[in-house]
Amino acid sequence: MIATLGTVEEAAKELVGNWMSFGDFSWDRSNELEDADQYCLVYTHNRDSGLLDQSNAEAIAEAMKPFLDRDVFEEHHTHWAVGWIDGYAIRVYHRRKITRGFRTWFDLQQRLADYPVLDEDDYSSRVFEATLANIDDAAWRLKREYDDLPKDWAFQTYRWLSDHESSEIEDQDDRGGYPSEEALRRAFDGLGYKRTEGE
Repeated sequence: MIATLGTVEEAAKELVGNWMSFGDFSWDRSNELEDADQYCLVYTHNRDSGLLDQSNAEAIAEAMKPFLDRDVFEEHHTHWAVGWIDGYAIRVYHRRKITRGFRTWFDLQQRLADYPVLDEDDYSSRVFEATLANIDDAAWRLKREYDDLPKDWAFQTYRWLSDHESSEIEDQDDRGGYPSEEALRRAFDGLGYKRTEGE
């Protein structure tokens, strides 16, 4: 939505007080703030968010740190049907001027409109770690068929698949790559892991 608003001035006018139009919503913090109508609520990720939203949320959190508890407040909202959603309450105007906190958030949204990743290194690391965890999960049955797997078997398997069957570890659903058991078996054999006798 933010990308369609054009300038930061247009975005500020559009979003200031947006929380007052949310249906079936009560913002507890509004009772604590004298100028609650000068704030907007924005969200970054929720219970079901994938790796990309998690990574971008972390980058946004880092950018928002200088403004916390002044013009920006962290928000954690829950609902019985959808779990939870996290974001920020951002003061849009202070003494009729757009705050630095809102400008920073707007700039981040503009960057996301141009390219969906705020921190390539962080996102790549999350995909890698998730893929290693998925390899371990996908191999739960297979691991019992092989003797004395090395401690770094998951990393070795990842590297073998990356070299020989990279499509097996492609991130298809923003949860990390999840290889098939057949591909894992080929990787184990390719790495020279010894099968348990009788298997």
